[in-house]
Amino acid sequence: MTKFYPEGILIDKAENKNFLKNPSTLIEAMHEGKILEAVVRICDSSHNMILDLGGIKGIIPREEGAIGIKEGSVRDIAIISRVNRPVCFIITGMDTDENGKITAKLSRRAAQERCMEGYIKKLRAGDIIDAKITHTEQFGAFADIGCGIVSLLPIDSMSVSRIEHPKQRFANGTQIKAIVKSNEDGRICLSHKELLGTWEENVKLFEIGETVSGVVRSVEDYGAFVELAPNLAGLAELKDGLKPGVEVSVYIKNIIPSKMKIKLIIIDIFGEEKAPKPPRYFYEGERIEEFLYSPSGCDKVIESKF
Repeated sequence: MTKFYPEGILIDKAENKNFLKNPSTLIEAMHEGKILEAVVRICDSSHNMILDLGGIKGIIPREEGAIGIKEGSVRDIAIISRVNRPVCFIITGMDTDENGKITAKLSRRAAQERCMEGYIKKLRAGDIIDAKITHTEQFGAFADIGCGIVSLLPIDSMSVSRIEHPKQRFANGTQIKAIVKSNEDGRICLSHKELLGTWEENVKLFEIGETVSGVVRSVEDYGAFVELAPNLAGLAELKDGLKPGVEVSVYIKNIIPSKMKIKLIIIDIFGEEKAPKPPRYFYEGERIEEFLYSPSGCDKVIESKF
């Protein structure tokens, strides 16, 4: 299966740069049907995207801007939001005017259709793919999984440790790995938490008696849940000034694998958490069939099957 990538991955590749060097290399790319990338400089009043292809003007007509624009199922924000961002395209023609000025005709829609038929529709639940966060909403994050085609990563599939908003886990533009949770004729739903390690894998990074940093994720009547890693949280005793989203230092009082619990004591409270860090992955394969988060001997079972 041919692999396609989120927009922005190809733009700095040597092959992409070589094809954008001059008219002859652009014509070569056109004949070979290559998918290339360049930055959108302008979106004109008719919502045609204008690109600079190494000194040659490239135009993506509005209806070629994305799958669904022509049919009306996708709004024009999908086009105008691409200004100053890289987009993929296929060269469909080269025109020369009476003054010898060359203009390249481009289609982003054709590149997306090729990606959909040759890659996305063939993905199966459990496949691990490259993705790039495009924007976040309260209920989840949207990620480009190939040629600007976007899929949803629900908030409850981001990590075992619960968060209030996806922006606490991802910044726009973050490149991640994701798991195909389901595929309904190209409509992909993603998961992520299964790549962030089991309870045992995460807890091995910590020891009883250590004082480490964490982030308060929720404050309950009986204590505060503090995230030590995206797939690991412990329970701390309450302390004045606690609220979700603040960074704290905590003393690890006890680790109880049989109950999948970590007991913490809050030492100090700092300000709001900083920008999210790039995710650390414990699993590096290309497919995952099942994931058992819970440690052996624990009564509570947290698992995923694909």
